[in-house]
Amino acid sequence: MTKLSVNINKVATIRNARGGNVPDVVQFARDCEAFGAEGITVHPRPDGRHIRYNDVRELKKAVTTEFNIEGYPQQSFIDLVCEVRPTQVTLVPDPPEALTSNAGWQVAPNFDFLSDLVGTFHKSGIRVSIFTDCCLENISMAAKTGTDRIELYTEPYASAFAKGDSDAADDFAAAARHAASLGIGVNAGHDLNLMNLKNFLDKVPGILEVSIGHALISDALYLGIKETIRRYKELTKS
Repeated sequence: MTKLSVNINKVATIRNARGGNVPDVVQFARDCEAFGAEGITVHPRPDGRHIRYNDVRELKKAVTTEFNIEGYPQQSFIDLVCEVRPTQVTLVPDPPEALTSNAGWQVAPNFDFLSDLVGTFHKSGIRVSIFTDCCLENISMAAKTGTDRIELYTEPYASAFAKGDSDAADDFAAAARHAASLGIGVNAGHDLNLMNLKNFLDKVPGILEVSIGHALISDALYLGIKETIRRYKELTKS
């Protein structure tokens, strides 16, 4: 069964638009867990435009499932992760000012940097996942860093699936099998939703966790968060 980790960045975006503490991101995380989510994901950025560094500290006290912090590993991010010690850190290559993640790591030119980071986070007892595309060479290099997992960047799949491409998941299936052959786990995320998730999980073997934020929070505006999580859970269990 694939675990569902809810990315709550968009909840913080709504709060920040008005000021104050409504909606309460910590309570929202608790509710997601109560409704069946097996994890909470956040992506703090230095400008604090959604999840803020102090939110991460408060969430660490509250989250009882897996806590995943993703982000670009600049020094302030590294320091925060080592302080908070989440279950998992997901390393993404986008710079702090990027609107959203839009590519996986090119691992070879960043190999020493990523290897050092894996060692740093392992010393703090934190599982490491490297955000990557389906390139088998990239995945092979990621495995050599000592990472525990990779997270497949799934926007290309989502775009192709929306256009009716019956082979949209093929490269991802090959990537997942390759990662498994190297002894590393596979997560997935970006633009997965209620329409495309089942096909992805049916065709891509061994996905341990999906991290879903924008689509899930958008669905919750219509369905409510409890029903939305139930529907996503039905897909991750099948």
